[in-house]
Amino acid sequence: MEAADDALLEQAVAGESEALAELLRRFGPLVRRELQIDPRWQSVVDADDVMQVTYLEAFLRIRRFEPDGMAAFLAWLRRIAENNLRDAARALERAKRPPPDRRVHMPSREESLVGLVAQLGVTSTTPSRQVGLEETARALDAALDGLPEDYARAVRLYDLEGRSAEEVAELLGRSTGAMHMLRARAHDRLRDLLGPESDFFSRSA
Repeated sequence: MEAADDALLEQAVAGESEALAELLRRFGPLVRRELQIDPRWQSVVDADDVMQVTYLEAFLRIRRFEPDGMAAFLAWLRRIAENNLRDAARALERAKRPPPDRRVHMPSREESLVGLVAQLGVTSTTPSRQVGLEETARALDAALDGLPEDYARAVRLYDLEGRSAEEVAELLGRSTGAMHMLRARAHDRLRDLLGPESDFFSRSA
């Protein structure tokens, strides 16, 4: 059985979606039962919200996982779920305090895109000075197009259009807590795509 499990895990890491789906069917319910959601947020975050984003992240990140047995896979999946829950709680806590959040919505779409790049902290210089306003906007647009649809929509609606968390959640068909998780994961992936190591801006200019 152990050999078969190891083979299944190796298949998942190699990109076989059915193998990963089987692992998530096996271990997802255990991770779900372990989640401890603060009573303050139980009306806007539930375990299914957390696991939906966790499963999506697992599919996006599985190729980076170093196969080291099922215990390591379970710990990895648990960390993803806990990070999602933590980020949702932090965003909801910030929303209770004025100002509700750092927003980058500006008069023009290009300026909003550049503002988001600055907020993500992915360049060491002002983006508009480095490659120009239009080039920066195109680079971020291209990066957003490479994200899962709900990730990109959360960023476009909340960060760039300045809509409320509740409105974005409704448009996504998700809870407010899930929207915050999607946005946090989208920001992570944008940092990976746009960060200095990626050389993204010089390739996009």
